[in-house]
Amino acid sequence: RRLGERIGFARKSKAYLALTKPRVIELLLVTTAPVMILAQGGIPNLWLMLWTLVGGALSAGSAGAFNCYIDRDMDRVMKRTSKRPLVTGELTDREALAFAWAIGAASIVVLGLLVNWLAAALSLVAILFYVLVYTLVLKRRTPQNIVWGGAAVTGSLSWAPVILFGIVFLWTPPHYWPLSMRYRADYASVNVPMLAVVRGRTVVGLQVVLYAWATVACSLLLIPVAHMGILYTVVAVLAGGWFVFESHRLYSMAIRHDTVKPMRVFHSSISYLTLLFLAVGIDPLLALLR
Repeated sequence: RRLGERIGFARKSKAYLALTKPRVIELLLVTTAPVMILAQGGIPNLWLMLWTLVGGALSAGSAGAFNCYIDRDMDRVMKRTSKRPLVTGELTDREALAFAWAIGAASIVVLGLLVNWLAAALSLVAILFYVLVYTLVLKRRTPQNIVWGGAAVTGSLSWAPVILFGIVFLWTPPHYWPLSMRYRADYASVNVPMLAVVRGRTVVGLQVVLYAWATVACSLLLIPVAHMGILYTVVAVLAGGWFVFESHRLYSMAIRHDTVKPMRVFHSSISYLTLLFLAVGIDPLLALLR
């Protein structure tokens, strides 16, 4: 923005929202609610679900805001991040940091008082993991919200939410690495050692294939562990097969030195995870109707 230009309330609010990385929050909403349904074996208390989602969204937003604050110097160089609010000047560094702390604290209070303190503790761990491990060390997105969902309903952790966490954890590399292939020049310009920067696209393609297979294999573990029905089984197999096919397609194009289209895998990974977790939420409800 131009020096001295005053920013209106609506534009400022939009900038704060952008700071939270809404697409990450969308992923949280898609994955948390189905896990709560699975843990309950039906529809949980709707107020409990609401406050779990609100607290989880605040937690994810806090982590995203801290990420934008820490990475602001790199974001000012990379083309992909040129419209983030700390780059455009719509928010100051101080405003962003204060906002990150405020909504992070709010998430812990909301989850602690209105859900339970295990969910609140996991929220704090998730923020610390994202900021300290991902942003400062791994540069990898690893959503933690599915563990909060199981903990919110049961007050404890069981194998089902742990497996679901494993799905998201294993899904992250084949989701994110194609994006890093697409924006390889951006990451290279700021010396971020993404796999696509330090290794060739053939290596990246192979890793995407391996992690895609591991993700699908982990998703199938849920069938015997959580006694999933036919709907989840069919979706896990068919959607998983599609995800693996797109990963192999990317690898095949990479080794043939064709023009690769990594964003196909990126978008298919999102569709895969969305379909899988919708099945996680719907499958237990179908069991109740029988």
